[in-house]
Amino acid sequence: ARAAKPTRPAMLRLYATSAGTGIFKVPEVHNEPFLHYPPGSPERKALREAIHRLKGECPDIPCIVGGKEIRTGIVEAQTMPTDHQHKLCTYHNATPEVIQEAIENALEAKRDWERWPFEERATVYLKAADLLSTKYRAELCAAVMLGQGKNVWQAEIDASVETIDFWRFSAKFAQDLMAQQPTENAFGVWNRQEYRALEGFVAAITPFNFIAIASNLHSSPSIMGNTCLWKPS
Repeated sequence: ARAAKPTRPAMLRLYATSAGTGIFKVPEVHNEPFLHYPPGSPERKALREAIHRLKGECPDIPCIVGGKEIRTGIVEAQTMPTDHQHKLCTYHNATPEVIQEAIENALEAKRDWERWPFEERATVYLKAADLLSTKYRAELCAAVMLGQGKNVWQAEIDASVETIDFWRFSAKFAQDLMAQQPTENAFGVWNRQEYRALEGFVAAITPFNFIAIASNLHSSPSIMGNTCLWKPS
């Protein structure tokens, strides 16, 4: 008979409690370069295509709880600031029951997430920053331009560059924080300081017009092992 394959949480618990094979460091971090979108450039073409595509769509946005889509039926629409008759999307407002379910899911997920080795948690956001720097940059900038009325330069600064920097530097600064250790030790004693997640969960209610802050207020606590409820305002 073949033994059952360990589940992801079980594998994570095993990894988190086993001896490490090295002392890992976050790769060297630099500020994300700005794109300037000159005529004829690939980034300008990609942005125009993304704007055209998103403007022609009207997705229905559910609440996301534990990876599950929940549609409450309490629906409102987001319109373009420059054209109030044009709907960009509809979205479902959360109910008290949905919020309670989200809290319970966050607390359950925290049991495994806080046990992940720091370098594994940091990797999640370093990879997200790389994807935003490339694959999803035009789409996010287009969404901000349409949904918040920002021009291309404002969207580039806020939605892409600053968000990418937050994710990369948060990983670096978390590493720097945990590297701060006591310098004095009694004979025969190794005086160490451990950094653990907060009790409970973190609630992040973020501004509607500042994507970088919306991305940072929940991701920074998450890198440190916390789980968050994110409610964009």
